[in-house]
Amino acid sequence: MNGASAALIALLGVVIALAAWRTAVKFRRGGGCCGEREAAVKRVVTKKRGGYDHTLTLDIGGMTCGNCARKVENALNALDGVRAEVRIDTRKARVRCAGEPDEAAMREAVRRAGYVVTGRHG
Repeated sequence: MNGASAALIALLGVVIALAAWRTAVKFRRGGGCCGEREAAVKRVVTKKRGGYDHTLTLDIGGMTCGNCARKVENALNALDGVRAEVRIDTRKARVRCAGEPDEAAMREAVRRAGYVVTGRHG
């Protein structure tokens, strides 16, 4: 075996070791986007408990993990008179509003959180 072959084999070994290390790190931390390097996002719940007159469902694009869903939920719950529950498995937000829904404000809150409203039902 000549020097070039030995160098190529050594380089290949380093690449394989690096790939194995990154895979192990991903599995240990749970993989995925924001959940990989950030602490779990705490749920923010509105203080208002009743009197929600309107309900609608928003389709949310760009969510890939539970942290993403929590960020969208918190962004919507920060709006006055809004109580939202977001599910990552369906990629939908169920939103209850105390008054007439302000869809533009909801879309903007979701956009500021880093995601997009792709549809509305109800």
